[in-house]
Amino acid sequence: MIRPVSAKFVTSAPSIEQAPPASLSEVAFLGRSNVGKSSLLNALVDRKGLAKASATPGKTKLINFFDVEYKIGDERYPLRFVDLPGYGYAKTSKSLKSAWQKSLTQFLAKRDAIRVFVHLVDARHPELEIDKQTDAFLESIKKGDQKIVRVYTKIDKLKQKDIARLKKLDPDAILVSSLKKRGIERLQKILLEHVFGKDILS
Repeated sequence: MIRPVSAKFVTSAPSIEQAPPASLSEVAFLGRSNVGKSSLLNALVDRKGLAKASATPGKTKLINFFDVEYKIGDERYPLRFVDLPGYGYAKTSKSLKSAWQKSLTQFLAKRDAIRVFVHLVDARHPELEIDKQTDAFLESIKKGDQKIVRVYTKIDKLKQKDIARLKKLDPDAILVSSLKKRGIERLQKILLEHVFGKDILS
């Protein structure tokens, strides 16, 4: 059984230059504004207020770093979660959006400590062009030891027929509901297995 045993905020940074030294394997979380990123981060570490959702979508412009630790049996597994600013919010000015996206793409492409990219997609809108572009970008920068995990959020808001359609659209779909804690343990397992090896849970 996987147990989150600690989680703490480390720092915020506006760009890769100000990011803390890469001392742990990192998991980067990215997605559109209001996709439920903060709720998912909190659910993954079983802490209510670790990551704070902005009251205004698109307002958070910083890369936030959290050190987390999981326990399986007597062994401990430390990771760093990297919470990236949400993208695609229309009210952000064009000049700001351009500078912001350049900073993010640089960070994602050059931060070698990132082992997993978790791309969050709102399950109610699974085929938006901006998410397809994000997938293509991640595939273009992904290195051999990195993994892309596509996670569909807010599945508690879907009817069963819509969930079935989503699974048909994406057979590898990881469906989560932070509210109902659905899919959280499966995602924890995927992250830990990729970073630390599949035998940790055997």
